[in-house]
Amino acid sequence: MFFSSAPVFSQTGTDDFSPLDAYYLGRAVAANILNIYKLYSNTEAVQYLNRICQALVINSDYPSPYIGYFVIVIDSNEFNAFATPGGHIFVTRKLIESTASEDMLAAIIAHELAHIVLKHGVKIINETKLENELSSVADWAASTAASKSATAERAANFRDSITKTVDVLMRSGYSQTQEFEADLEAVVMLARTGYDPGALMGMLKVLQSAKGSGNGGFYSTHPSPEQRIANIEALKFRKNDTQRYRAQRFKGVKF
Repeated sequence: MFFSSAPVFSQTGTDDFSPLDAYYLGRAVAANILNIYKLYSNTEAVQYLNRICQALVINSDYPSPYIGYFVIVIDSNEFNAFATPGGHIFVTRKLIESTASEDMLAAIIAHELAHIVLKHGVKIINETKLENELSSVADWAASTAASKSATAERAANFRDSITKTVDVLMRSGYSQTQEFEADLEAVVMLARTGYDPGALMGMLKVLQSAKGSGNGGFYSTHPSPEQRIANIEALKFRKNDTQRYRAQRFKGVKF
């Protein structure tokens, strides 16, 4: 969270959790999220964000999930972003509107990609006590997934896992350690792709200045921007002065 065929689902550990397992779990989690938020209908902006995402993926060492990564913009006034284990990356309209460059957009996406490649969403299943707080919505999501394919019926067995994943993504947040790990991985991804690694720190400073706005999301589910900035400042990374090549296309996209 920023600011995250038919194998049998494993209940013993993340090592046995296949890309297809993650896809079905992620699809059900995404259904929960889309049951709460409305999509932001801006095709140009969504396509632009997905091109940034693909550039980051191509320049990483990590294979794509079962059907790839997808950036989805939701119409919300919160400063927030989150990602499902299946490769769905949700970014709020407010968060993308707060950016000042393509590098900052890339920093948001890279952080969410990092949560996926580090399997933070999958680890929720094994590291956190299952809860039933959102069970009715999770039941609906699992049933929807199962109705689409006979092989997806196994998703129904993960009702509690779906519930907890949504709860962590949208309410309690990942652990501080996991957020710091995602920041570090994002910095590496940005540098490899030619983006300014310092853009992540710049994005956090924007959010720091907006703290107390009452828009929820980011501030209720993350370590503070101050903590994350201090952690990133301790890193040694080389900045690439390539932003001028992307400035014009950033200005050309209307969010």
